[in-house]
Amino acid sequence: MRLSRSFLPTLKETPAEAQIASHRLMLRAGLVRQTASGIYAWLPAGLRVLRNIERIVREEQNRIGAQEVLMPTLQSADLWKRSGRYDAYGPEMLRIRDRHERDLLYGPTNEEMITDLFGQSVKSYRELPQMLYHVQWKFRDEVRPRFGVMRGREFLMKDAYSFDADYEGAVNSYRRMMLAYLRTFQRLGVRAVPMVADTGPIGGDLSHEFLILAPTGESGVFYDAALEEQDWLAQPVDTQSTESLKGFFDNVTSWYAATDEKHDASAWEDVPQERRREGRGIEVGHIFYFGTKYTQAMDISVTGQDGAQVYPEMGSYGIGVSRLTGAIIEASHDENGIIWPAEVAPFRAVIINLKPGDALCDALCDALYEVAPDDLLYDDRSDRAGAKFADADLMGHPLQLIVGPKGAVSGVVEVKCRATGARYEMTPDEAIALITRG
Repeated sequence: MRLSRSFLPTLKETPAEAQIASHRLMLRAGLVRQTASGIYAWLPAGLRVLRNIERIVREEQNRIGAQEVLMPTLQSADLWKRSGRYDAYGPEMLRIRDRHERDLLYGPTNEEMITDLFGQSVKSYRELPQMLYHVQWKFRDEVRPRFGVMRGREFLMKDAYSFDADYEGAVNSYRRMMLAYLRTFQRLGVRAVPMVADTGPIGGDLSHEFLILAPTGESGVFYDAALEEQDWLAQPVDTQSTESLKGFFDNVTSWYAATDEKHDASAWEDVPQERRREGRGIEVGHIFYFGTKYTQAMDISVTGQDGAQVYPEMGSYGIGVSRLTGAIIEASHDENGIIWPAEVAPFRAVIINLKPGDALCDALCDALYEVAPDDLLYDDRSDRAGAKFADADLMGHPLQLIVGPKGAVSGVVEVKCRATGARYEMTPDEAIALITRG
């Protein structure tokens, strides 16, 4: 994309309404614009980031055998009345009545709808387990939306739902999803710590929140550094083996991790001093086992192995896709702007032409750009160099490929790494190889 022809409206000044770093930088870098309270339009660069996060989330869901569906944003109120949640949910739910006086709602979540869809098709334990997910917009009418996409009213979410014939199967699905989440966050370039969360009246310990570590996080976090040292992508876990999944899960949950609300000082003392870490975290995911809560309330059963009807055991698993955009920025920025992890950045690199109109500079920039014109941003504007560097840092491109008259004459490209600030001189072929590797 050539910057001179693009819709990337950066701002020099910080908007007055932006209270936290991610909100300020998303507005200044031209990623989003507010259209109503707590509702945002995603501009081209922001949408590219959102799509990259979606892609990684999908790939890791598919990797554990989850199947993607797409459920509508509008749901029939009758489904929620069957589960008993329609009146209990509260004013966060946006209730709608169509021209035929039928009650609808803009879905804040999808347990009822997925349970109904499941019940229409699955009739026997032989068809279990099933794990279904989708990536869809949700709406919750927050009393006080704030902090940009971190706490908006409309948000993009990945929600998944598992159906199993018995408790053991449900636990396996839960453990499988925990592995998928840890892999997902590692690929997104952020540190996410799983914390035991409340399970409500169901009880047990099968509920975990995932908190990205960031200085501006809403919760205090205490955790064992051993959690940081794991390479979840390389973990040799057989996701079809109960024993392998149990070993993985027991290993993860053996390390201390807690928020300040649930901090156990005596247990903290058992963590070796050199491995104790403290910080703050932003919740970006939640996995939850709730048994037969919805299948029983909605009378959705299957034929069991003994011929009797049984209610499938369920779990739900959410990731805030749009919230992750803000959380990643909170965890990865400096005074100059965003520092995108490579896999989620809107562009692989920005090419900065320091002298547009110079034949050698233009030729070298064009040669670099033609390698991957859909994945590179080419700053071909006639602006002064300082403005180009400032925008490049603000937008957070992982690499800056800088081409000036002296370098063009000698066949050299200067490469700056945004994360470290390190600069290198490369030949055009070396720079092209770097772009190709992504």
